Amino acid sequence: MPRRRADDQRSGTARAVALLGAFDEAHRALTLAELARRAGLPVATAHRLAADLCAGRRGARRPAGAYEGGALGWHLGLLAPQTALREAALPHLQDLVAATGHTAHLAVLDDGQALVLERLAGSRSLPTRHCPGERLPLHCTAVGKALLAFCPPQVRAAVLAGPLARHTRYTVTQQEPLARQLRQIQTTGVARSAQEHRLGVFSVAIPIVHGERLVAGIGLIAPLTSPRLSETLPPIRAAAAAIAERFRMAELAEPSRPSRVGAPSQPPAPAGAAGASGRTGTSAS
Repeated sequence: MPRRRADDQRSGTARAVALLGAFDEAHRALTLAELARRAGLPVATAHRLAADLCAGRRGARRPAGAYEGGALGWHLGLLAPQTALREAALPHLQDLVAATGHTAHLAVLDDGQALVLERLAGSRSLPTRHCPGERLPLHCTAVGKALLAFCPPQVRAAVLAGPLARHTRYTVTQQEPLARQLRQIQTTGVARSAQEHRLGVFSVAIPIVHGERLVAGIGLIAPLTSPRLSETLPPIRAAAAAIAERFRMAELAEPSRPSRVGAPSQPPAPAGAAGASGRTGTSAS
């Protein structure tokens, strides 16, 4: 949370961005005092900016006085490339859940974390703690490792440099063991996490790539005791390949628009990763 500074030299735009950044999944509506505190702004400044956002329908005020996001803010979110990717992936995530019974999720790399675009619960799964819009660490979740292994080298180096937060006693918090895991993922195209982020939970994921560009990561979450979880790799790959193909077709439909989802990644996709060609490699052990 930003600290309020008497010598705040931020521009008006930066202050408005800070105000919008005060909202999150746990703070969907805020009083003026809460809004000012979370944005690190004087109450008078927060009041003026909130009034401007409400006038522009980027914000709204409830009858009791609390502030929340507005209709045009929601509409702007619908225009984001992550929304288009989620919509393209949703039917294939539904198929994946139906085929496996486990919870499926789709995430993209964003600011050194895995941003969850969609999460669909399965009948065989434990309740999950994350929802669309929330963030997961890269170093200890399967979908995070899939993204970390194929993200731009400078991002990977920054994450490996730490600190690597410990979430359970199984979390890898040292650079070299994690680097070895990532090299294996680059070879096999399969990322796994066994109780590294949450006790009693196992997850498996693969990257979705378009050419040499990382698009997203797709994975399954299941109880640690689930039998034959390795048998879920073929449907995960099928879903990933279908999503990559939809992404490729969207790119062809708008050739003048540069891709805004994902980033150039090295090394090239391994045999196990799902690419836009729809071909997948053999299962990793």
